[in-house]
Amino acid sequence: SDSKPAATLVLVKPHGNVFKIYLLKRSPKSRFMPGVHVFPGGMVEPEDHALVTWADHMDMSPRDMQQKLGAEGLDAEDTLPFVIAAIRETFEEAGVLLVKKKENMGPDFESLLKQRDGDHLDSGWLKSFMTAADGVLTVSKLHRWSHWVTPRLMKLRFDTRFFLALMPENQVCRPDRKETSEGRWVTPKEGLIGNLSGKIPLSPPAVVTLHDLLAYPYMDDLMKAVSKRSWGDVIEPQLVPMERGAMIIEPWDPMYGREHIRIEEATLEDDVLDAEAPFSRLWNDSRLWRPVKVQEHH
Repeated sequence: SDSKPAATLVLVKPHGNVFKIYLLKRSPKSRFMPGVHVFPGGMVEPEDHALVTWADHMDMSPRDMQQKLGAEGLDAEDTLPFVIAAIRETFEEAGVLLVKKKENMGPDFESLLKQRDGDHLDSGWLKSFMTAADGVLTVSKLHRWSHWVTPRLMKLRFDTRFFLALMPENQVCRPDRKETSEGRWVTPKEGLIGNLSGKIPLSPPAVVTLHDLLAYPYMDDLMKAVSKRSWGDVIEPQLVPMERGAMIIEPWDPMYGREHIRIEEATLEDDVLDAEAPFSRLWNDSRLWRPVKVQEHH
């Protein structure tokens, strides 16, 4: 099946001179990855398109947006829906809106939050709100992080741009209590340790993302790096079904792309790596996605 365009937002906030990341726990009733912790995000919707209607409501020109957030083979018209979807979904799922001058929109913003909490947002809510409140989306706050495509063997496939942005001041994250049941701020290390213990089960891209974020011990390092970051190579993991659970093979694994990958299921529990170790495989024991080492076959 074809993959549907989607966008995700890694929200970052300073914590002393380090930083924390916002994770949402997907509802246990969810069709896609129930009970797993993810970053806010979702599918691109028809209303996220049409540069001509959004251009007046962004703090950057389409050309600057394209330079900062575009990719080869995507023009500004193609880049925009990912950007809008990331901003829109982050409000729908986490109650945070990347918007300028929230104070001046005081009552409008409060009523928008009430609509969200009462589940009364219609599909065109962001456009109507921006037009009515004469608001400006702070697109300049977004940075490129990574580009993921769901493994071929999965029923629901997404072509997802992961953006990273600083949490806006004077707003709070609140899960929507429908698609997402709870939210938490964690350091990358806390998230990875929580995943291993089963306290914070993570989606496979979240494990990789938090692990990549370990490379930046301080907030300043991260913001400096991210301002120059490109999308990098598309990450399309390989899914290997097993008798119980499954294995995900990342593109940087030595066996990636091979048709037959032999896995000794009996020893996997001993192969689990600690939270900060580099990895290229994630094993799902039908409960958690945990990093495991590449098995040596003699």
